[in-house]
Amino acid sequence: MILPIYTLGQPVLRQVAEDITPEYPELKQLISNMYETLEQSEGIGLAAPQIGLPIRLVIINLDLISEDLPEYKGYIHTFINPHIIEFDNTETDSMEEGCLSLPGIHEPVRRPTRIHVKYLDEEFNEHDEWVDGYLARVMQHEFDHLEGKVFVDHLSMLRKQMIKGKLSNLLKGNFRCSYKVKTKR
Repeated sequence: MILPIYTLGQPVLRQVAEDITPEYPELKQLISNMYETLEQSEGIGLAAPQIGLPIRLVIINLDLISEDLPEYKGYIHTFINPHIIEFDNTETDSMEEGCLSLPGIHEPVRRPTRIHVKYLDEEFNEHDEWVDGYLARVMQHEFDHLEGKVFVDHLSMLRKQMIKGKLSNLLKGNFRCSYKVKTKR
């Protein structure tokens, strides 16, 4: 089932998400619905707060971009209770980001290129690993949603001022996108 994506202004996007247990109701169906929603919206990542649930659940599908980044061929992954343990700030890079919860807004964001993460997979097996490259960027973007943050929070005050009109229109529901959304109004 395709779920509506919550846009900026929805309080759930500013909440810190809670860890879940294997007993979380209908978890397999929820994950399936999230993948269906992600595919329909043509995104590469989706966090549970973006569908209105303040829980620590993220899905990432980088197979969609494997033509440009072949190392991610077949990379479709679910992250339960993910946490970034450490940022390796030795090297950072800036890349344009967009977000399904902020349709029409794309801005360059500087992030570390390597992070240390812990998470559970769909079978609740624990993973503890260092991740780098584009996947590290996508994880940081998606895991930010679990901390009540969105990518524009990483912009300078000047840059935020420059996109103030776009953000204001987004908050008012004055935008168009090709997928189902739930706005504040």
